[in-house]
Amino acid sequence: MQEKVEQEAGLYEALRTVIDPEIGMNVIELGLVRGVDIEEDRAHVNMIMTTPFCPYAPQLLEQTRRTAQDFLGLPTTIEMGMEMWDPSMMEEGAASDWGLF
Repeated sequence: MQEKVEQEAGLYEALRTVIDPEIGMNVIELGLVRGVDIEEDRAHVNMIMTTPFCPYAPQLLEQTRRTAQDFLGLPTTIEMGMEMWDPSMMEEGAASDWGLF
């Protein structure tokens, strides 16, 4: 169990390299990664976009999936959730860069 927690924490750190090109912040700071499921033989990432018609959605989803797969060494699938993003989902302190909180 401890290994899975460490693996998940490491994955979230690895995903900090995935930057939303429109906003210039990473998917973790923005709170776009809504959940991960890591099994012995596969992984799954659930993610949302900042806007419903984000022009970078395909690129961000694939880069996130590939980064997770490379980090974990496991086949990884990604799902785009329909949850509406709002700035309160951002990491604590990240929104201050925008002057929001």
